[in-house]
Amino acid sequence: MPELLCMKLISLLNEALSQKLVSVIDSLTVLPSSFGPQDAYKILSICPSVQLAFKSSKALIFAESYVFSNACIKDVYDKMEKEMESFSISGSCGIMPSNDSHLVNVTKGGNDSGRLMESKDTGIETGSSKQALEKGSKKKKGKSAGNVIAGAAESGSDNQDYVPTKFKKNHRKGKDTPSLLVSDLKTGPKKESVKVKEDNLGIPSEEWVMQKITAVVPEFEEQGIDDTQTILRSLANHLRPMLINSLKERRKSLLTDNAERLKRLLDNLQRKLDESFLNMQLYEKALDLFEDDQSTSVVLHRHLLRTTAAPIVDMLLHDLDVHNKLRNGIEVDEAQDSESVSLSPPERTALAKSFPGSLSNKALAAVDALEGKHVETFMDAFGALAEESGLFLKKLDKKLERTLLHSYRRDLTTQVSAETDPVSLLPKVISLLYIQAHHKALQAPGRAISVAVSRLKGKLDDSAFKILTDYQTATVTLLALISAATGDEDDCSSDRMLTKRELLENQMPALKGLVLSTSQS
Repeated sequence: MPELLCMKLISLLNEALSQKLVSVIDSLTVLPSSFGPQDAYKILSICPSVQLAFKSSKALIFAESYVFSNACIKDVYDKMEKEMESFSISGSCGIMPSNDSHLVNVTKGGNDSGRLMESKDTGIETGSSKQALEKGSKKKKGKSAGNVIAGAAESGSDNQDYVPTKFKKNHRKGKDTPSLLVSDLKTGPKKESVKVKEDNLGIPSEEWVMQKITAVVPEFEEQGIDDTQTILRSLANHLRPMLINSLKERRKSLLTDNAERLKRLLDNLQRKLDESFLNMQLYEKALDLFEDDQSTSVVLHRHLLRTTAAPIVDMLLHDLDVHNKLRNGIEVDEAQDSESVSLSPPERTALAKSFPGSLSNKALAAVDALEGKHVETFMDAFGALAEESGLFLKKLDKKLERTLLHSYRRDLTTQVSAETDPVSLLPKVISLLYIQAHHKALQAPGRAISVAVSRLKGKLDDSAFKILTDYQTATVTLLALISAATGDEDDCSSDRMLTKRELLENQMPALKGLVLSTSQS
């Protein structure tokens, strides 16, 4: 009886080995109906020819009774490895493809429906490396890496190396603080869960692997197997440790390649931060001139936060995100310059939440302050974020202030000299006048122009102040006409707009003369 069953199983095995496409061979189909999966496994383990095929890694068993050729497994693995390439690129900072909802925080050990079978008595060994797929037939007798029961794969040790590190202020000293703690994984009826401090380890879950196998190898669904999920889970448990190893090696290679990119990123970020934050401090000093006017002060504060502070925050959040990805071995496209990045409030919040630990808290505080009414609150929050990130913020001293103010005045003078739009000219002239009168770099939006002009009374002679107020009144009238225009053919406002614009254009030389003669002298 055993000999007859062995002959049937050998025939079945030869059929499995001859399959070029993915095919699942169920050994139970040639055994008596009273035999179960465990009986099938025992019969398979005592057939010399079958055992030789297993030892030479030409065939593998899943869920105790399903036979796969090694070529079939390798084909599935190669397809899955390509899927892991896209996973490696996207798996960072909690940002994952929307359809991959099974990327887990807790790394699970092998959990197949088939029980863990002892293989010592049969000479059949377990293994989980890619070499078992590619070089199994070349291994010496007794050293096979073929996995007979893949559902028993212990993948815990492969998962423990994925520990993202936090970008802290001691990064220059090479001291990385782990942002999560991973406990030892042990097989058995009671497995301790891995406790993490971060939301994402960037490791594919068993369910993710099962879904991808179904997607890349639709033949499994087409063969009409009664318990497809059992086969998929066994195969996923066999492939997952190898896929994680492949992902780990790819990320290690990226970490090596990314070392120079990390240094360049931090150097460039520090340089850009030095320049932009000094300008922010320079503009902040002009706010003191309007502390006695609450409504205008709020307008100026919000304008500075929106126009100057927001780009600085966007630049920092973008570069911190890139840094975090590079540190964790994630491929990053550096084509976009962070200075040109413009984020919406929800995008800023999402990025801030993706950072590890206290860095996330500091980033969220800076993002919240950006939407507030007080520049001072933002400066404190941004300073805390920069410190947490390991970046240095230069303080604006008197010498730097004079240098920046001189440079700002020179640039504004060039802009005023070349300006041809009568509406755009006014705020630039007002900024230059404030430099002359108060030695402050005022950033005033349209809503604050009227108050800014009135505050210059007494700082200019009467004729100069009249030129300024007349020009400002004409500008307000032109903007009101533009706002009220309907675009209808019967609308006569277009003629009035043209007349008012011509008036302003005629007044432009006089307005420019208020600042150019002084600036160029």
